Amino acid sequence: MSRQNRLKYELHNILSGKSKVRFRTIIQTIAGYLKNGETTGRTIEIEKHFKSEEAKRLENYITQSNLWVRDIDLSQYVSEGAEQKVYLKDSENVLKLNDSIYYTSWKDYFYNLLLHNYFFPDTAYELIGFTKDNDILYCVVQQSYVAIQ
Repeated sequence: MSRQNRLKYELHNILSGKSKVRFRTIIQTIAGYLKNGETTGRTIEIEKHFKSEEAKRLENYITQSNLWVRDIDLSQYVSEGAEQKVYLKDSENVLKLNDSIYYTSWKDYFYNLLLHNYFFPDTAYELIGFTKDNDILYCVVQQSYVAIQ
């Protein structure tokens, strides 16, 4: 098997939940839950509607699985970019809130987390849970704090 085919095989296994990746379990579980509710043949016109329906399904799962995070210390705000808001959790970790704005679906966002954790295990994201602010759903992940020197 060529190196390229091995990589494709490994990536398939990561996204399907067969391979181990740091902090993978809950991320793979949620991605699988969302994948099981997908319909085939989505078009561009209905993707926005699909994402809002997907978010409703995700919120049901969050509630059933007790994954709501209610104790984020908003006074520890560090910065934000277009994609996420960053809060200092402690001297070793930050919390990042992401609403999946740059992804076609929440499932794609979770796949991105899995791939990031595979390729960059030293800066892997640990899914802590979810929160809502101004009726916007955010995924809450924890990442090691990296000081720029």
